[in-house]
Amino acid sequence: MKNIKILYEDEFILIIDKPAGLAVQGGKGVKTSLDSLLAQVRTPPPLLVHRLDKDTSGIILTAKEREAAARFSLLINGRKVIKQYIAVCAGCPGQKEGVITDKLLIRGSLKNSETGFKVVKTGALAKINLEYSILELELGTGRMHQIRRHLAMKGNPILGDDKYGDFSLNKKLKKEINLKRLLLHASRLVINDDVKLDVSAPLPEYFNSCLLQLT
Repeated sequence: MKNIKILYEDEFILIIDKPAGLAVQGGKGVKTSLDSLLAQVRTPPPLLVHRLDKDTSGIILTAKEREAAARFSLLINGRKVIKQYIAVCAGCPGQKEGVITDKLLIRGSLKNSETGFKVVKTGALAKINLEYSILELELGTGRMHQIRRHLAMKGNPILGDDKYGDFSLNKKLKKEINLKRLLLHASRLVINDDVKLDVSAPLPEYFNSCLLQLT
């Protein structure tokens, strides 16, 4: 699995640092996916316990057997697995920290959704009159594109988001700092079970490069 780093492994689970641009699962129009890559090098192939957007980099938890997959899925649903992210968004939320609880439309139904956030740093890029914030985020629920949608709904879209973001701003950022990817990274996963586990994934090179140019 070239360019895919293993962050932790034991007899039950395999935790991977997924690169941005790699789909987690195969499907229509998907040539390469994480699950297919895992199937090529592991027998039996590890099972996905949760998912990340194709454009999001960072930590993915997989299980080596069905019993372990079911166990860790229950832990996630019971909020005994903490999933933390780092993002750079336009503007600044109205407070230094808080919880976004706007419901999200999922397959035609409004679903309760919860995203905790904390502002780590704010700054500005004078060339394009941009104010931005670096956020730490924590998922309370795991809806599709939840962080991206919640921040966009607050008027603070993630930089580089080509689905929910500010397309005019993204175009300027591509020109000024060569921003080509979504600045959202799954940075940390903490398991609070009988066995405690705390795993972190470093920011990708392109993410650090953009931060250096912004700060």
